[in-house]
Amino acid sequence: MKTRHLAGALWGAICLSLSMAGPAAAQGAVQQRPIRVIVPYAAGGPIDLTARILAEQVRDSLGTLIIDNKPGAGGNIGADMVAKAAPDGLTIGIAATATHAVNPWLYAKMPFDAATDFSPITQMVRVPNVLVMNAETARRLHIETLPDLIAYAKANPGKLNYGSGGNGSAGHLAGEMFKQKAGIFAVHIPYNGGNPAQLALLSGQVDFNFDNLATAAPNIRSGKLKAIAVTTAERSPMLPDVPTVAATLKGFSIDTWWGLVAPAHTPPEVIAKLNRAFVAALQAPDTKTRFAALLAEPVPTTPEQFGAFMKSELARYEPVVKATGAKVD
Repeated sequence: MKTRHLAGALWGAICLSLSMAGPAAAQGAVQQRPIRVIVPYAAGGPIDLTARILAEQVRDSLGTLIIDNKPGAGGNIGADMVAKAAPDGLTIGIAATATHAVNPWLYAKMPFDAATDFSPITQMVRVPNVLVMNAETARRLHIETLPDLIAYAKANPGKLNYGSGGNGSAGHLAGEMFKQKAGIFAVHIPYNGGNPAQLALLSGQVDFNFDNLATAAPNIRSGKLKAIAVTTAERSPMLPDVPTVAATLKGFSIDTWWGLVAPAHTPPEVIAKLNRAFVAALQAPDTKTRFAALLAEPVPTTPEQFGAFMKSELARYEPVVKATGAKVD
């Protein structure tokens, strides 16, 4: 009898212990679930690579992060998946110049509201765009500087053309801004993506492009492309010897950026935790070194700073996109 009573008491204690530990264990299980990071572009590009670098850096503080590439519709498909995810901090994603500043003015119908459907976490990166020419074309036309290019275009109206990754792309918008400010005309030739546009430039089918520096850098280093000017307001530390477009055309400034966002209404304490982890990762020396290899500059911010920046970019690109007349139905 004593044995049975003792066994019963022990079993009761175990059950009580399990019942008390149940909620805590369940809570721990939720916290151990991996965070899904939706990248609205294909694997292998600069945005994807920087996301994967950060996922490694925050593993100790946030656990496992799974990179989920959802390309399509200029980034809108992936961004929409973030907007419509549960606001629990387990699904976050990338917001970029295209998805949150250009596409709202370019696409006739948007599946999300860039201004209200997201909770900013932190900006990640700024990458300059660069005006590049086929090096052989530049030599043949005796173009060494931006003033040389503008002078040639004015002396030879309609003879220059430039390529881009498509109507409404960053390269297209930069090209139209350049033409407007310089008072020149050059034919725009849209391609189905940045890679075909760069191949067209390398083969001499087009005369110049405004390309992402991270994409153009290998061919600049090899001497196949000539860097004429960077599009940021100040010189890029990645190309310190290359002047800015603004040095010739005052006020010209356009670059590529991306950052991390969560669905709207994600709790502030969750956003704060994510921000602390990602800002620390962006400030880590190893991150800076690895981003530098991609010619990408880390830009850690507070959620409030990134939110204000995205709103300002959304407003800035409205007249730029409308001036091009580009529209995607």
